[in-house]
Amino acid sequence: GGTLGFLAPILALGAIIGKMMEVSGGAERLARTLINAMGQSRAAWAMMIVAYICGIPVFLQVGIVLLTPILFSVVAESKQPLLKVGLTMAVTLTIVHCIVPPHPAAMAIALQLKADVGKVIFYGLMVGLPAAAIAGPLFSGFIAKKVELAVPEKYANAELTPDEKLPNFSVTLFVILLPLLLMIGKTIIELSAGAGFPYMKLVNFFGNPITALFLSAVISMYVMGVRRGYPLANLAASIDSAMGPMASIILVIGIAGAFNRVILDSGIGEVLKSVLTAIHISPLIMAWVIAIIMRFSIGSATVAMMTATGFIMPVLTAYPDLDPAWVAIAIGAGACGGSHVTDPGFWFVKEALGIPLEKMYMTYTAATTIAAVVA
Repeated sequence: GGTLGFLAPILALGAIIGKMMEVSGGAERLARTLINAMGQSRAAWAMMIVAYICGIPVFLQVGIVLLTPILFSVVAESKQPLLKVGLTMAVTLTIVHCIVPPHPAAMAIALQLKADVGKVIFYGLMVGLPAAAIAGPLFSGFIAKKVELAVPEKYANAELTPDEKLPNFSVTLFVILLPLLLMIGKTIIELSAGAGFPYMKLVNFFGNPITALFLSAVISMYVMGVRRGYPLANLAASIDSAMGPMASIILVIGIAGAFNRVILDSGIGEVLKSVLTAIHISPLIMAWVIAIIMRFSIGSATVAMMTATGFIMPVLTAYPDLDPAWVAIAIGAGACGGSHVTDPGFWFVKEALGIPLEKMYMTYTAATTIAAVVA
């Protein structure tokens, strides 16, 4: 209950932003502008940036649904291998899913660890971008030479949306990045001005993740919907349709939160604490190892992250000077890797990109594990 009370509004608001990106063509605008700026030969790098930006407010599966039609348009335009661009998109969405708040999975463990969200975002961007670059365009470019994929028939003749029907690039970018700017801004003001800053209550209000996402959702509905002539009835129907898929996600997070509580109350963490003290291993490394083992065993990155948090929290009392934001990043990094048949996202990526099952291990599983190690 404590977990869902904070995360349910974040999931709902993120779904609204994602849906507005979909119906307005905002994600397509980002992709087209970046590819025009970077060149067709760098389509995978452009798709990495688009996936990193668009994946921040939405869940992994929602991000794949949002970006898959754009992916095939990009592949058709750029003539780049589907696997190179598509695998880059999938692994980048996975990294954002695990490391960068206000994404619900990353936000859940930041909440559990009582870490400063602004710091987790900043560190997550620092850690996630190099991991996405190496596991994305670089590794995907290598493996695409060994595995060829054909564009699915339903996307083979997809028509591009005319430029004049797409929203403005800068407005689209502002809507998505607004929550990050508000939360990082709150952290910067706290660190520079201190708790005695006269407007600190106002800063805390606007820097709260729910407030920041709410503002972004309202602005997205106006600039990507109402202002562009989208009927209010259609807008309401679109937002309503975005809420349905959140039910199963909320259920998973709720169960993970309960499992986390069981681990804490069972005393397993205290046993782990005594073992760590005896062998002198860094709690950051242990957090990463537990997360990737849980990810491999359980499948769901969200459940793996929250389970690893339950294991590592008692250990942190022995390390009072360790910033919990770094622990959140270590757990998220570990949960990126080891995706295989137990992971629902594994099957989602397989179906979206049309990768044969036997090739998924050398492509998506390998890419996520590389991302985890690099992060």
